[in-house]
Amino acid sequence: MSNNLSYLLGRKGINKNLFEELGNAAAETGTPDAQTLDKLHLDFLVGKSTVHGTVSFYDFLKPENKGKKAYICNGSACMTAGTQPELLKKLSANFSENEIGEMCCLGRCHENSAFHVDGKNFSGTDINNIENIKQGRVTTVEKYNVACKGTAVLTKATLPVKEYYKTFTTFLQKTPDELLLELKASGLRGRGGAGFPMAFKLESCKNTTSDSKFIVCNADEGDPGAYSDRYIMENRPHALLMGMMMAGYMAGASCGVVYIRGEYPESVAIISSCIDQLRKENLLGENINGSGFNFDFKVIKAQGAYICGEETALLSSIEGQRPEVRVRPPYPTQQGLFNKPTVVNNVETLANLPFIYENGGKAYAAIGTAKSTGTKLISLDGYFHRPGIYEVDMGTPLSVVIHELGGGFRRPVKAMHIGGPLGGLVPISKIENLSIDFDSFAREGFLLGHASIVCIPEDFPLIKYIEHLFKFTAHESCGKCFPCRLGSTRGYEMIEKAQNEDYKINLTLMNDLLETLETGSLCALGGGLPLPVKNAMKYFESELSPYFKK
Repeated sequence: MSNNLSYLLGRKGINKNLFEELGNAAAETGTPDAQTLDKLHLDFLVGKSTVHGTVSFYDFLKPENKGKKAYICNGSACMTAGTQPELLKKLSANFSENEIGEMCCLGRCHENSAFHVDGKNFSGTDINNIENIKQGRVTTVEKYNVACKGTAVLTKATLPVKEYYKTFTTFLQKTPDELLLELKASGLRGRGGAGFPMAFKLESCKNTTSDSKFIVCNADEGDPGAYSDRYIMENRPHALLMGMMMAGYMAGASCGVVYIRGEYPESVAIISSCIDQLRKENLLGENINGSGFNFDFKVIKAQGAYICGEETALLSSIEGQRPEVRVRPPYPTQQGLFNKPTVVNNVETLANLPFIYENGGKAYAAIGTAKSTGTKLISLDGYFHRPGIYEVDMGTPLSVVIHELGGGFRRPVKAMHIGGPLGGLVPISKIENLSIDFDSFAREGFLLGHASIVCIPEDFPLIKYIEHLFKFTAHESCGKCFPCRLGSTRGYEMIEKAQNEDYKINLTLMNDLLETLETGSLCALGGGLPLPVKNAMKYFESELSPYFKK
């Protein structure tokens, strides 16, 4: 990451940023043309290598994306469901091979058969209506279960805008220090990864002197199997937006950036519409409600890169640089977007703030466990009788989620991948040992993360699933650190070779590779990959033994 580039790319401000310009340039054909790239590098005063390096990284900007009209989901849930080969046949009858691309997880894990045409997502039985879809005459008939067991924080219906935002106008009557104490009392931890305390980030940003600061919502929910953030953006959008405004007031930030993955076009449209609604209600802009607080939003549509879920890569992405992970320190709260103090949190984390400031930090802390307060959204895939989004109090037994809320499995399942591709691979035998909280999962050697659940049926070879994880990491790696860039590729090559040739993987070599990835990677992409692989090798040793040489 170049400090000079960050300053340079920020000179036009957030409303005219290089990344968005590149996306606009690719909208018609799928990739920007050479003339546009030349114009942009001169307009932003950066080298050609910067612009071409950025374009070549993203799935929806790179030259290979030119002419694509349809995309098929290649996420973990659709893969284990086995729906995509038949779906591809049907798409191929309507589009040429060169017109079909891939997207990694469209958030339709509850019914699979997911695909994307003309800026819209489809799944389930939608493919049977492909002729009308091509003509733009129909939309998806998607539906999924939503329920709560315990306290409804994020699944509770929101009030009309004017009435709902009374909580925010009351909030503005207190000082940031008073409000931070309330947030600390709530014990709110980040809902996207390792569970970092939110108040610590906001206070750090608040205490850093700068002429401008940012609140960035990481809505790049790229974990295959997870669609809880999409649920919030499309069904509880104002909980997220108010949460960002509250975070901005506490940190002293006047701009909120909502970075939404390109695979969620409906989320982009809904959030943008709700921001327009807030402007009409005079709840955005300068001196909101006479408080002296200024705040406004910028929505940025991502262009297909899982690594942008890592907060520093996301910041580089917004700037228009290649989304490479930054070395820390400095941390984003001191030097983030355009080198300005920045707080990055995911959708679910920010959407908790309205409840906390309506009911009090202690009321929120009373939900869940001592170290994992509040509630958690769970995403259940299509292997459950009742797939969908479920909100539970932290500490709820995993068995309750699976059997009571999800209705159990439709087919025999041997393992569940919980928490995204970097989460733990949980064998069915461990269900009774786990509860939905950070510490329970960590104690058993797993990771709660996004709390998405992707089921692996008994007839799906685990060696294929491990191959999928290595291949996913190799494709999505930013390439900055050698352990991730090279290690994921070498792992994929060994797994593939063991299946197709007279070759057995040396167990010591594999363990060394996993240790190098775990300890040497700059971020959780390379560092997290070893967890599910180790879980598979530990709990499914007999199934995997034919591929390994001890």
